[in-house]
Amino acid sequence: MDRGCRSTRCRNKPAFRRIVAFDVLALLCVVIVFGIKPAYADTCGNLTALKLANTQITSAETISAGSLSLPPGIPAFVFKGLPSFCRVAAEVHPAKDSDIKMEVWMPSSGWNGMLMGRGNGGYAGSIHYSEMSYGVLNGYAAVSTDTGHTAGSSDSDWALGHPEKIIDFGYRAIHEMTVKAKLIVNAYYGKSPKYSYFDSCSNGGRQALMEAQRFPEDYNGIAAGAPAINWTHGVAGFLWDMQAMYASPASQIPPSKLPLINSAFTTACDGQDGVKDGEITDPRACHFDPKVLLCKNADSDACLTAPQIEALKKVYSGMKDTHGKIVYPGFLPGGELGPLGWAAWIDAPTIQQNYQYTLGVGFYRDMVYDDPKWDYRSFEVKRDVKTADNKLARILNATDPNLKPFADRGGRLILYQGWDDAAIAPLNTMDYYNSVVAAVPIKSDSFIRLYMVPGMQHCWGGSGAVDFNVFNSLKSWVESGVAPSSILAKQHKDPTDTSSEVIMTRPLCPYPQKLRYKGTGDTKNAANFECKQ
Repeated sequence: MDRGCRSTRCRNKPAFRRIVAFDVLALLCVVIVFGIKPAYADTCGNLTALKLANTQITSAETISAGSLSLPPGIPAFVFKGLPSFCRVAAEVHPAKDSDIKMEVWMPSSGWNGMLMGRGNGGYAGSIHYSEMSYGVLNGYAAVSTDTGHTAGSSDSDWALGHPEKIIDFGYRAIHEMTVKAKLIVNAYYGKSPKYSYFDSCSNGGRQALMEAQRFPEDYNGIAAGAPAINWTHGVAGFLWDMQAMYASPASQIPPSKLPLINSAFTTACDGQDGVKDGEITDPRACHFDPKVLLCKNADSDACLTAPQIEALKKVYSGMKDTHGKIVYPGFLPGGELGPLGWAAWIDAPTIQQNYQYTLGVGFYRDMVYDDPKWDYRSFEVKRDVKTADNKLARILNATDPNLKPFADRGGRLILYQGWDDAAIAPLNTMDYYNSVVAAVPIKSDSFIRLYMVPGMQHCWGGSGAVDFNVFNSLKSWVESGVAPSSILAKQHKDPTDTSSEVIMTRPLCPYPQKLRYKGTGDTKNAANFECKQ
């Protein structure tokens, strides 16, 4: 399968060389004209005159500490303590139908010499200001993009009849954002970033791996959480789940029964790490059969009917073709409860309330078939997955296991995934990691790590110790050559507030190692656990 234009080939194309040459020449001219000097705030406004290929700088202004106007819908605490910074907005037009909006935020003082790229969730559609604020607060020049359209993250209407915008969303916008950001940073500070990092989750994890696969020169370190890398199969799997759960009124599982399912699984599988504490270290090791919940008498919230058990098994087993072959892995038991559990993605009171329904129908309606009237009930695995693959796999899927060019440049990659994710099948991330290890003809663990997080749902939240910092481990790996082993994860008294009391710690083990209790000591203390092969 053609996985798109890898950077080693792109560099040999004359058009690509002309664009790079133009950008570099423009940058040199700006440095000469403006006489870039340490008084960075004085030069911020001058950046509106910066000439970059296919790009217009629409604004450049110094934002004094505490004076940022809040974008709608973002709580004030996100920007609390934000220092003075240079805010640059730009529009990039690499194709006739492209309109990629991006912003670069650069600390007026105390820049750490590094660039932090941030990604998007869902179908993107907006710049991630909250993610950028984290970067600036920690001394980074931060950059984000809307990927070429303005919309809600679950909206795909923008794609209908706009193939170039789909390419921008697929991979082009993040690369263009990164190239332009480095030139803008250079023009402002008078030097390029010493290190560049990309850190994001969900679709942002897919974007992260697109960068590693297609443009290995863009970033030194990449953190990809719950990556939606097999996009064409993943959203098809959403429709498989919807057809299973809503095949008839009898098959739908009322959300009131989700605690029953979760409790039965936990009871059957707890203790595999040596401690009975309600935390399932690895759901694969538990062979939970939902048929034990079959109603013996009348239907109630204390049991499941036969049609409900059949629907549940289909979601757990994954999308299969007519020969019974897995096309996309299923969701594992354990993630049914919580704010990002099944009630949000798979088993809402009505089908239209499920994110899986919204994202899956939007994909086939607006990207695959260009048909606003397309109905999910017509979905067939063999026909429709093949059609989506033929049209969009090379644009949207980030499944290329050959990361040798990225590794050869000294790139470092950390993948992380929650076992309780109800949006991205955990086994899909694990399968990709295994494919890289098999494909790259070097010692794979020298540049890639995978951390599977017990209890974590989609990108954050969930039960247990789900507060951890992958980025610090990545940064240390890139800059000091210290490869991460286990990563400390915390559980807080208030799961929604990471400043609340820490009530439990656990180590996250690099796959394929597994967590085991040492046999003595406080089971809420990470020091009493170890990672073993």
